[in-house]
Amino acid sequence: MSDVQSRSTPAAGASQSGSVAPSRRTFLQGAGLAAGALALGLPKRARAADRTEITFASAKFFGKQTMAQVVDAYNQSQGKIHVTYVELPPPSSSTEVHTALVQQLARRTGTPDVFTQDVVWIAEFAGAGWALPLDEYFNASVQSQFFPGLVAACTYNNKLTALPWYVDSGMLFYRKDLLEGIGAKPPETWDELAAAAQEIQKSGKADFGYLWQGKQAEVLVCDLVEAIASNGGSILAPDGKSSALSDDKAVAAVQFLYDTINKTKISPSDVLSWDEEPSRQPFTAGRAPFLRNWSYVYAIAQDKAASSVVDKVGVVPLPHFAGGKSAACLGGYQYGVNANTKNREAAIEFLTWMSSPATQLQFALQLGIAPTRAEVFEDAQLGKEQPFMKQLKSVFTGATPRPVTPKYAQVTLAIQSGVSKALVSGNIKAELEAASTKINSIVAG
Repeated sequence: MSDVQSRSTPAAGASQSGSVAPSRRTFLQGAGLAAGALALGLPKRARAADRTEITFASAKFFGKQTMAQVVDAYNQSQGKIHVTYVELPPPSSSTEVHTALVQQLARRTGTPDVFTQDVVWIAEFAGAGWALPLDEYFNASVQSQFFPGLVAACTYNNKLTALPWYVDSGMLFYRKDLLEGIGAKPPETWDELAAAAQEIQKSGKADFGYLWQGKQAEVLVCDLVEAIASNGGSILAPDGKSSALSDDKAVAAVQFLYDTINKTKISPSDVLSWDEEPSRQPFTAGRAPFLRNWSYVYAIAQDKAASSVVDKVGVVPLPHFAGGKSAACLGGYQYGVNANTKNREAAIEFLTWMSSPATQLQFALQLGIAPTRAEVFEDAQLGKEQPFMKQLKSVFTGATPRPVTPKYAQVTLAIQSGVSKALVSGNIKAELEAASTKINSIVAG
């Protein structure tokens, strides 16, 4: 789970453990669509001759419901369009998912008509001319119903080229009992976190103070985005054509991460080789009061067979620097429409159904993946069946995308290399300046 694609899987798969998938009818009823399907009198997998045929390619997700059953529910709900589902590998095999989509979209044949994509591929696909701009179908009023950070991540060259599906982001897990023991509240600033972590470590009640992910991998970029954005900085300039990684606010954020190991000593040097799971394990073993990670951790923390901290864990937005705001690196998969689809209106109609509040609620309940519409978090059924997910609204509100550029694959490697060198050597300013020079050469063209 060293990148956002694989991180998506645990979050989506919190309900993977041996669940028996309910029938297609279950999803129809949950989404309030059964009456329409029954009125049509559609038999199983009905395919009327005059139906418009489109294809939908998506990574494989697991839960009480499968993606195939969701698509089947749509087919049963109306009689105009029939969607054929093309199953791609799960998000944990992100390279294979990306390759499959690139191969299909690059042919420009119009297949698949609709697809799901990792949030970091959006600019690449749009820049290549493979993704249909969606603004004329989903106007500003509709876009305002989704989390702003997600809309920003789905926008390329001021055009909406993807539509939010589900969201995950970084968040702060904390030990409620340990904070209560020192009379402290969940930290809102990084200084407050460091102070509380040091106090708890000195008390002998924890081996470590703050666990995060510093491995030279995609997850390091995610941690970096959060730290820099929470100080009011960014990795790229707003136009995406130059690096801001060596600006003062970015340098101060990386200095803080370095200091957690070498000055405040609230983080072990091992974090420099850790991605999600190695950092999660000491936390759920009861060895630290604070952990930065993704939403999948909560289910493990509540599992008596895997956790020593059941009922002792809380979650809040990540801290920020003085004068800054909490920032959470954006993850998740989003929808796209093939720019070369031969059935544009049918594709949009299917996408409208897939992104509706009712369908998003069912994805949350049946597949355990978080909605991208703020209103769905207020649903009473979600609060009853997925109470942890309901409280994540405040976390997702501050979701911040990684650098938006069609050259992201090259940019992320330059960031990882430069920041890793800075964290090991302590030569923060010099290494970030060198990384900025490399990034500028990538994005300037």
